[in-house]
Amino acid sequence: PEEVQRWLEAHGYGAVTRVQPVGGGCINNGERLRTHSGATFFLKTNTAAPPDMFAREAEGLEALRVPDGPRVPRPYLWGADFLLLEDLAPAAPRADFWETFGQRLAALHNHTGPAFGFAHDNYIGSTPQPNPWTDDGYTFFAEHRLGFQARLAFTRGLLPADDVRRVERLAARLPDLIPPQPPSLIHGDLWSGNVIADAQGEPALIDPAAHYGWAEADLAMTALFGGFPERFYRAYETAHPLESGYRQRFDLYNLYHLLNHLNMFGTGYLGSVQRILRQWGN
Repeated sequence: PEEVQRWLEAHGYGAVTRVQPVGGGCINNGERLRTHSGATFFLKTNTAAPPDMFAREAEGLEALRVPDGPRVPRPYLWGADFLLLEDLAPAAPRADFWETFGQRLAALHNHTGPAFGFAHDNYIGSTPQPNPWTDDGYTFFAEHRLGFQARLAFTRGLLPADDVRRVERLAARLPDLIPPQPPSLIHGDLWSGNVIADAQGEPALIDPAAHYGWAEADLAMTALFGGFPERFYRAYETAHPLESGYRQRFDLYNLYHLLNHLNMFGTGYLGSVQRILRQWGN
């Protein structure tokens, strides 16, 4: 985009001399830009993105940039169809990568907010994620996570009405199933593809759906698509003790992400949603 070129030149980096496509994203396109000065930047583009999607991502990245947390790329410039970021120059992870990540994620989660929610609504993948400030975590997760996704899936013809009612019944039982937790600053979309090693091999986070929510919910997604090494969880628990049995609760939190995948990718995820509803249903 012209705005990117103007920004680079105005800040003394000069013209873009090389563009290297970077794979890995299923929603946006990624490119590494090398400039005349030798400095590199990471550019995300998506001409079909909602007009505020990259602005909301930039806000989330800035919020997650806490001194003791995992590294997060700095957002420099954004518009309706692009986001220019600090280039983390991903490399091989250090030997203690997962222990370090566990400690730093715990440090991130130790940053708490006044309530559940966020300064703005944002996106989880390409799906809107409502974040109204809500005092009660159970209400927040029931209405603005499970309920929102279930209603969206129903209106799109992806979730039968019976299953919507089962989601609502399960949401009403959350206080009996999930321990009280403060509103922690969380990444919100913490699968393995959004955890990378920077140029020094240190852990870094990308592509957030940031908000103040339950720390256990952030941890749960780490187990959804393959899981993280055991030493990550041990390091996390040392720095941020958890209520016993937290792994048994992962499916409850991940119902949100599976409903979102149902909304984004279609009925291939319906069986996973229904399995959790059967397992936790009454």
